[in-house]
Amino acid sequence: MQIDEGAAVGTSAPSKAVRDFEAGLVRRKVLVYVCQLAFGVFFLAFWQWASGRLIDPFFVSSPSAVFGKIYTWLLNGELVRHLSITLYATAIGFLIGSAIGFALGLLFGKFAFLAEVLDPYITALYSIPKLALAPLFIIWFGIGIESKIAVSASIVFFVVFLNTFSGVREVNPIYIHATQIMGASQWGVMRTVIIPSATAWVITGLKVSVPYALVGTVIGEFMSANRGIGFIIAQATGLFDTNSVFAGILILAVVGAIINGLLKVTEGWLLRWRS
Repeated sequence: MQIDEGAAVGTSAPSKAVRDFEAGLVRRKVLVYVCQLAFGVFFLAFWQWASGRLIDPFFVSSPSAVFGKIYTWLLNGELVRHLSITLYATAIGFLIGSAIGFALGLLFGKFAFLAEVLDPYITALYSIPKLALAPLFIIWFGIGIESKIAVSASIVFFVVFLNTFSGVREVNPIYIHATQIMGASQWGVMRTVIIPSATAWVITGLKVSVPYALVGTVIGEFMSANRGIGFIIAQATGLFDTNSVFAGILILAVVGAIINGLLKVTEGWLLRWRS
């Protein structure tokens, strides 16, 4: 009977500790969300108060004017029309750039000799400011959406490529040799060891490249476009319409935050084995 009671105590203590730990995590997460919301409300309130009192509204606009402009765009359909163009170019450029970067990163990481031969050329291409490539892409692909996709893809490619390459090179050789000893083929090693081990690096590259993909699209829209959020901002800048400029910037910031949030959820699911 004494042994049973001791066993009961021994099994209940860890369960209580786990529950307390999980409850602490929940409380911390709620506290973080509350503080984030409070900071956002405080920032908007200070911005609204400072506009016209500390700073001329011509330079900083105000939250009420910015949200009013966004509401107007929602009513007349301008927001959906321009945002869909920007998101479409960003998504296609992101997919093309990440796919090519991932494939070449695996290839170069697997074949060290090839990476050493082409290293100076890749470094030289990576060092070129992507903004300088935008006029060239406009010449090649025209002023349509294709040039914006090309700018976005060129930026995403190098970020994903370098992270994938680093992830493949950092794989522990012991795991590779052990898998080969068990009779795995080259594709089996790649599928079961190299790709899962490099996943964390690849996800990091994808998270970093999403804002850059959006930046690449907007840069292309700045230079030549008649649609898109970048076009709205560029047009508003020429007309000294501060409200529209801040509205466009706020929309881009919210879109980038949402996409990064979705990528964090995807990262947690893909890397759930690390827990």
